Amino acid sequence: MRAIVIHQSGGPEVLTLQDRPLPAPAAGEAQLRLRYAGLNYVDVYQRQGGRQAPNLPTVLGKEGVGTVTALGEGVTGLEVGMRVAFGTAAGGAYAESVNLPAKMLAPVPDGVSDEQAAAVMLQGMTAHYLAYSAFPLAAGDLAVVHAAAGGVGGLLVQLARRTGATVLATAGSERKLELARELGAQLTAGYDDFAALAKEHGGANVIYDGVGKTTFAAGLNALKIRGLMCLYGAASGPVEPVDPQLLNSSGGLYLTRPSLVHYTQTESELRWRAGELFDLIRSHDLQVRVDRVFPLEETQEAHRYIEGRNTLGKVLIEM
Repeated sequence: MRAIVIHQSGGPEVLTLQDRPLPAPAAGEAQLRLRYAGLNYVDVYQRQGGRQAPNLPTVLGKEGVGTVTALGEGVTGLEVGMRVAFGTAAGGAYAESVNLPAKMLAPVPDGVSDEQAAAVMLQGMTAHYLAYSAFPLAAGDLAVVHAAAGGVGGLLVQLARRTGATVLATAGSERKLELARELGAQLTAGYDDFAALAKEHGGANVIYDGVGKTTFAAGLNALKIRGLMCLYGAASGPVEPVDPQLLNSSGGLYLTRPSLVHYTQTESELRWRAGELFDLIRSHDLQVRVDRVFPLEETQEAHRYIEGRNTLGKVLIEM
């Protein structure tokens, strides 16, 4: 099979197309013939040797969709020929085929395209746990959603609106703010003035921050008393260490640093989150925006594209 392999950390040039053997699936695993892989910013961190750096050589990619071609011993609930998607793999999605634990695979129903399934597993389930579990939104809440035109942000705006919450969306350009408004955000602001706008509306109950270093401090100032800073990413760099006394002096604030793995602890939890997303897609109540699709052999260019921070939706790699 063809796969994108990295042998050393570095820039996009370390992503090399190679032929690699694939063994039969082990007990508890399913073998997939992949159609698409989802590109996520964590892939960039891993390629660079930063956060969650893998052992090398390796094949990157946590998210994708494909068809089951073989089953390992003991696998139940899946069948050869079934379409499945995943978003919590340790890696392996930048390849034509992959073996994965069956417990991390979600069956894809009719009415959901391969592109939609590949685009929604990691970022969609992240948006799902943020809106419904990390801080269960309710009508009347004010939620700040950073990077609201991005992959997680665009889905989170839509899910948050379904709860009746008011969404204050941020982005780095007027075009991206316009997209956030199209997705349902009632309030929009740039990264320099979102805190003031939140305060005008009584302060935010929660801030969903996947940006990190450049937005964190202002976010603490934007929260109301006992508000929650939900720091789920660090696209602009890691946040400096926080003195717990700052949370006290800012209003008895809460701080959490979750990841998707914490909210997909069991097969049933993962399939519940994925299933709710698929149902919303099928009923046309969730818009999934695919920005660009790159062929496998252009994976280097796909990484350059996402690092340029000009994306307006999901970036996929097609096998």
